[in-house]
Amino acid sequence: MSLERDWPLFGLWINTPRLTLSYPSDGDLGALNDLANRGIHDPSVMPFDTPWTDEPPEIRPQHSLQFYWGTRASWKPTNWHLTMMVKEGDEVVGAQGMLATDFAVRRQVGTGSWVGQGYQGRGIGKEMRAAILHFAFAGLGAERATSGAFEHNVASLAVSRSLGYVENGDDIGAPRGKPMRQVRLLLTRETWEKSRRDDIQIHGLEPCLPMFGVEKNSA
Repeated sequence: MSLERDWPLFGLWINTPRLTLSYPSDGDLGALNDLANRGIHDPSVMPFDTPWTDEPPEIRPQHSLQFYWGTRASWKPTNWHLTMMVKEGDEVVGAQGMLATDFAVRRQVGTGSWVGQGYQGRGIGKEMRAAILHFAFAGLGAERATSGAFEHNVASLAVSRSLGYVENGDDIGAPRGKPMRQVRLLLTRETWEKSRRDDIQIHGLEPCLPMFGVEKNSA
C-alpha cells in the first residue's frame, strides 16, 4: 500500500470490455519480458525506431528492464513516459505507452505500443490504443495525440486510421542503417469526440494527476 501511496501510478488502471491496462510492477515487467521473448514481429522487418528486438536474447531483457526502470527514475510532471501492461483476461498480451513533454501547456501526447506475435490479428492493438486515447482525452484533458509508423507497417497505420488519425507529414528513420519513410499521424480532440466510447473506465486517476502536470480540477 505504501508504494501506491508514494507512487500513485501503481494504482492506475484502465478497463475496456476486452482488455485491462495497468501500470506494471516489477513482477509484471518479468511477464512482459517473457512475452517479448516469444516474439513480436517477423525478424525480416523492423517496426521500431530503436531496434531493441534485434538485441541478443541474453541482453535484451536486461535492457528492457533498464528502460522501464528508467521511465520511473526520470519521471517529471513536465516530461513523462507512461508504459502500461495490457492483459486480455489473465493473459499478458502487450504493452501500451504514452509520453509527453510540457503536457500542462501543450496538451499533446504521443503513443507507441507492441503486441505479442501470438496475439496479433485479433483487434487487440486497436482496442488498447482506444483505451490509452480515452485516458489521454477524457482523463488528462489532452487536445492532440500523435503517432507514427514506418510505411511498411500496414497494421499499425490501419489502427491509427480506423481511430480517426490523419497523416501529418513524414520523416526518415534508419533503425537498421537503411533509410525508411515514417508516416506521422495526428488525432485531435474534435475528431476523437465524434466516436468517443462510453465503455472505457479509468481507475485510480485522481492521485496521479499531479504526476502528469494536471491540476485535479482541470482534467
